[in-house]
Amino acid sequence: MSFAAVVPLGGYAGWTFLTRTLESQKTAFADSPQQLSDKEYFAANIAGVKTAEHLVGDYRLLSVALGAFGLDDDLQNRFFIRKVLEDGTSSADALSNKLSDKSYKALSEAFGFGEGIPPRTGLTGFADEIFSAYTERQFEISVGEKNEDFRLALNVERELAAIASGELSDDGKWYSVMGSAPLRSVFETALGLPESFSSLDIEDQLQTFRDKATTAFGSGDVSQFADPDRMEKLVRTFLLRAELSDMSTGLSSGSIALTLLSGAVS
Repeated sequence: MSFAAVVPLGGYAGWTFLTRTLESQKTAFADSPQQLSDKEYFAANIAGVKTAEHLVGDYRLLSVALGAFGLDDDLQNRFFIRKVLEDGTSSADALSNKLSDKSYKALSEAFGFGEGIPPRTGLTGFADEIFSAYTERQFEISVGEKNEDFRLALNVERELAAIASGELSDDGKWYSVMGSAPLRSVFETALGLPESFSSLDIEDQLQTFRDKATTAFGSGDVSQFADPDRMEKLVRTFLLRAELSDMSTGLSSGSIALTLLSGAVS
């Protein structure tokens, strides 16, 4: 029987339950028969993969490789993924450098094909590194099958923390947020931005994100979310707003404001 995340409640109460049981649920997921089988296969075979062609030709290996970077939907786009891998990342003309979703660049960097040197697949610890990332994201998918908002919240805690503590300029960090569909969704919901927001000029979007974040969290810098308290406030605000959007439209604006304020104080 496949693993199923335990998410008995929705809303912020459900999120509190999930975070309280997170480590035990992750352990149960990692120990599930399918995960153990995939881990054994990946560890036994990935070191022998020396080309992008070889990787995309092995469905099970490619599933783990793409899943580790949140690119599961590209499993059938083998020609495209092979091109991303074979181009590497060192050239400005490399395909991954031209794509707004930097998950492709991260994938290409991780495997190291197309760089004129042996790929990273044979390095000690490589299999564990990739499979650990795969397990993390697959667990999030399992949670998302029960509650997609919780999946987004888990993703933002992992992905945004890395961006916030990174060495990019603040503009670069915001562009990384804006280029990630899950992170953008969390921020747009938490900051109360309309669906039409993404049609604005990119520089106007950047300034709006910065201004709204300043109002909501006290700073317009992405770096603030390296602070666990700021991260928790972002996640809480996102979940409360997402929950309200799913509720009856009969709520008055006053009731919505009171709910948000109550969540902010709790």
